[in-house]
Amino acid sequence: MIISVSRKEYFNAAHRLHNPNWDDAKNKAIFGLCNNRNYHGHNYELIVKITGEVDHETGFLLDLKSLKTIVRTNVTDRFDHRNLNLDIVEFKNLNTTVENIAFVIWNILREKIELKFALSITLYETEKNFVEYSGK
Repeated sequence: MIISVSRKEYFNAAHRLHNPNWDDAKNKAIFGLCNNRNYHGHNYELIVKITGEVDHETGFLLDLKSLKTIVRTNVTDRFDHRNLNLDIVEFKNLNTTVENIAFVIWNILREKIELKFALSITLYETEKNFVEYSGK
């Protein structure tokens, strides 16, 4: 039986959308208020979805306690109440768009979750704006 399980977590983080190769006028025109020099923040909602075959002995796809630990240790605890641009090394040369944040999170988790499982994440930046990424 192939099934998916999901874990939802939350983190709050500040960031600034900015392309250092552009002048201030172009950054403001493209990114608007999100280019604020003093940064701005979001209450992110992260859904991590794992898909695979259920273990016949345990009845689990994956022990959800272990998924909780993986997500909290590697994402939530690292990103929560941080400035993504300044505090998270993966964004040193990567614009902190919600698309790129999802990409970074997926890559972090992909290293921690067995390859026999498909991994997909959904990241809400606001209640109305979100992205989904599954490594493709």
